[in-house]
Parts: sequence; structure tokens; C-alpha cells
Amino acid sequence: MFLARSTPPPFDHRLPRAAAWLLALAVTACGGDAGREDEAPAWAIVHQGLPGALLSVWGTAADDVWTVGGDTRDGRGPLVLRYDGAAWTRLETGEASGDLWWVYGFAGGPVYVGGTGGVILRYEGGRFTKMPTPGTGTVFGLWGAQPDAMWAVGGEAGAAGFVWRLQGGAWVPEPSLPADVAASTAIWKVAGRGPDDVRFVGENGQAFGWDGAALAPRTTGVSTSLFTVHASAERFAAVGGQVSGVVLEDEGDGWRVAFDGADQGLTGVCLGEGETGWAVGLYGAVYARDADGWRAEETGLRFRADLHAVWVDPDGGVWAVGGKTISPPLTDGILIHRGETVEGGGI
Repeated sequence: MFLARSTPPPFDHRLPRAAAWLLALAVTACGGDAGREDEAPAWAIVHQGLPGALLSVWGTAADDVWTVGGDTRDGRGPLVLRYDGAAWTRLETGEASGDLWWVYGFAGGPVYVGGTGGVILRYEGGRFTKMPTPGTGTVFGLWGAQPDAMWAVGGEAGAAGFVWRLQGGAWVPEPSLPADVAASTAIWKVAGRGPDDVRFVGENGQAFGWDGAALAPRTTGVSTSLFTVHASAERFAAVGGQVSGVVLEDEGDGWRVAFDGADQGLTGVCLGEGETGWAVGLYGAVYARDADGWRAEETGLRFRADLHAVWVDPDGGVWAVGGKTISPPLTDGILIHRGETVEGGGI
């Protein structure tokens, strides 16, 4: 899932340092208190310059966080990191090479990761097991309502796409995916609110819904790639765009454009509780959602990296990952976090 870049913005498209200082001074003059309890949580860089880009982040709690990514080219294969609330550990997958594009699982296990070559690994009992799959296309997305009822999607840009289901412990192609789509359109991501309410997004604005019986096309009104979809109790959200970014939402009455003001393409989205949500993209772009809609988020961080995925933990902490993600080799992994302090290092 490689994107075309637009002309990059200046090194830091956030507030210049002088402007930020003047703004802080104005706030202080108006009676602001830097230590007040209602001050927004701070962003911080947890990891930077890792040997593999980080492409997906997910977890079950603030002290059980997983992130996966690119081949580290050191003979140890793709980068897989797990955080237990105190330290980070690199997990060995048993794969000598290849990139991992997505991670999804369940409290207490299992955890599934997918990537290049049709690879799907299942982690349980402290070890990874490689699962047989029906193809060799890249697995870009994974989601499931239950450990034994998973979906995997992917393909190759402009060439072929697939939707697989885990049934009876085996991955099998979903026959209701239209043949013309399977022949020419990658399916990038999948997410749902239950076993009979699942959404899929892909190239050229393609989208499908699953009602428990078959995949049905869903009109999005856009022609750009939709790279990620996520669900909350209130809505689905999908993001995409290669030159400029777009956010689509569906609250049960079909997809609509909720925001098209992102200067750069968006690749990751995660909805939180109620009206909240987060989206990330090229050149470190971060956007936040509240009751008033989507807006640019000023992280105050300075780094040269794209953000590829974002996850919100049950405590409201925000985790975003990326690196050099546009074309291989996928390197220079970065993880940023908003919320309580998270220690880096120890890998």
C-alpha cells in the first residue's frame, strides 16, 4: 500500500517556535495556568529511528500494546514490539524476512498479524504459528468479531484484491467478492461492529458491507483510495487520499464526506468513545474529532516521518506509528503517544 507524495510542506508545518512562544505568553497573560488540570494531554515521541517502519498499532489496554512493521534486514525478519506498561519487548516471529502490515487480536489471545506474501501469523501461548492461506498477495488488514471468525483483506495495488474468512480454523476466499474487483482492486482494510455488520474499503473509493450473508457494494462518493476503516458504537469512519486527505463517515445512512480539509493524504483512523476520533497521515499529519467535527491537531513534535496508523486505548491514550512508509525498504520507525508518560527504549 504505497502512496504518491504531493509536494512536502516546510519541515514543521505546525506553529513556528516564535509564534508558539507568543501564543503561550498570551495565554499566561489571560490567566492561563500551565499546570491546570484541564490542560490537554501532551504528545511525546516514544520511539524514533527504528530499523523497520511501524505500520500498525493495536492493543487491549494501555499496558498491552502491539505494533508491527517492516523487515529490519538483520535476519530477524519483521519488527514486532509489545509494551506491558513498563517496558518494550521485540518478539521473534520466526519469519526471516518480509513486512507486516496489520495487527489485531483479543484480550488473552490470540493475536493475528498479516503481511507480505500472504503471511498470517497467529500468536498464542507465547509463540507465533504461521497459518496456511489461499494466496500470496499482501495482507493489509485484519479484523474479527471473535477469534475464530476473522477477516483478512489485501492484494496488490492496481492488480488484484482479496477477502478471506477464517472458517473452521482455515482461511478461505469469500465468494461474494465480485470477480472484477478481485481481478483489479486491492482491498486495504476491514472493520466491524459485530459479525453481521462489517465494512471493507479499498482502491478507487471501493467499499463493501457484510450483513452476515454476502458482500454488498457501498457507494462512497469518492474515487481515491480509502486506506483504513474503523468502527465505534456510533459510526464507521474511513480515511484516504493521496494528494489531500479525506474522512468519510457512516452513521447507518450511507457513506458521506465528513472532512476534506487535510493538506496531506490520510492513512490511519481510530474512533474513540462518543464523538471522539483520530486520523493520521503523511508528513506527520494528525487530526482529531470532537462534537464539532474534524480539525488539525498540533502535536508540538518535530520529526520527518509519515504516520501510518493510530489506535486509542481504553483509557483514552492515543498511539500513532509510522516511519518511511511510501516505498520499500520500510525503515525509520516512529511511535508517538498522547497521554500518560510511556517509556521508550529497551528493545
